Amino acid sequence: MNDWPEGWSDRNRGGGYGQGSAGAHPDGARVMRQVRRGPSAPPQGGVPQQPAYGDTYDSYGGGPEQYDSGYNTGQVYGGGPGGPGGYDGRGERPAPNWRRRIKWTAIVVTVVVLGTTIGTYFWADSKLNREVDLSKVIDRPEEGEGTNYLIVGSDSREGLSDAQKKELHTGSADGKRTDSMMILHTGSNGPTLISLPRDSNVEIPTFVGSESGKTYKGTGRQVKLNAAYAEDGPELLVRTVEANTGLRIDHYVEIGFAGFANIVDAVGGVEIDIPKGGLKDTKSGADFEAGKQTLNGEQSLAFVRTRYALARSDLDRTKNQQKFLSALASQTATPSTVLNPFKLYPTMSAGLDTLIVDKDMGLFDLADMFWAMKGVTGGDGKSMNMPISGNAGNGNLQWDTAKVKKLVEELKNDETVTVSGN
Repeated sequence: MNDWPEGWSDRNRGGGYGQGSAGAHPDGARVMRQVRRGPSAPPQGGVPQQPAYGDTYDSYGGGPEQYDSGYNTGQVYGGGPGGPGGYDGRGERPAPNWRRRIKWTAIVVTVVVLGTTIGTYFWADSKLNREVDLSKVIDRPEEGEGTNYLIVGSDSREGLSDAQKKELHTGSADGKRTDSMMILHTGSNGPTLISLPRDSNVEIPTFVGSESGKTYKGTGRQVKLNAAYAEDGPELLVRTVEANTGLRIDHYVEIGFAGFANIVDAVGGVEIDIPKGGLKDTKSGADFEAGKQTLNGEQSLAFVRTRYALARSDLDRTKNQQKFLSALASQTATPSTVLNPFKLYPTMSAGLDTLIVDKDMGLFDLADMFWAMKGVTGGDGKSMNMPISGNAGNGNLQWDTAKVKKLVEELKNDETVTVSGN
């Protein structure tokens, strides 16, 4: 029995379907219009909604959404974080990466500061005038604990014009002499600054001439301490200090009038408290009212050179010199100066031009000296004059032998100094 509709059989279906014919051919692809069904039927009596025909292909029954090309999504191609101009898909610039920016800024600043520091070190180290050869000093005491600096302020006029000599009240004497001498000891018990009065009575020992190389035998001559420098310069001064104290000097530092005044001006002046009654000395040019005031280079030089207006002349002057140099070191050795190249370079240049040191002294030794002097001002150390017992027969200041011996012993052992000076 045939269930197919009337007139329909396998034979009239065409195409050989079901015949097993080798020549059979499938039907061509049929295109069916998609029927989009509208909403539910209208109320009774209305006109039914007609199907909507479209041209969208429906492949394998998957529905048109399978062939959604994305053109209707509104996406801007080439956008996103990597798109043109760094904008994201919404047309907005992404927020800046502050952590990354801070990191690179810190790296750049560190490199610049490190480079400046290294450059400054080599520049300043090359500017040091290493003219003093301590290897020429004979019969030296044994080394002790800590480090001992002999700091000398000379009256050298080198580099000063006639107008500057007049302005600074330096006079025009040839050569140079020691205007001030101090021993600075640095160690584990704080720094100790000891002034050696220029009128101190000392004996000139046997020494070897710094230029001639000739040996000069000691004859027991008693002279003022500053005469040793005038006779044969820094080497004989070191030899004389060591022979009369028994304390070994590790480094020598000397600065002249011009360098001293220039350093003060480079740091913007130094604040000093002038004692009651003020200070006036026509020979040094000092003319100060009592009270705190900032001294420029010219005024500072006048202050440290004043002696005739003081009650104890040389002894009081050494105390003023200690007071001023400590204040200068305290103001110079600060982060605002050390870390600021616009202040550091002028300050170092002003001092290095007239600074003379020994051949073994480096920039770190010089920095250690300044920080130690700052410590004296800050209360971490002690400042004093060499103990004096009275006047010698020639009118010079005689050291107190017993106190000097104890002082030197404490310094050699790097102990806290208990001896007091004048």
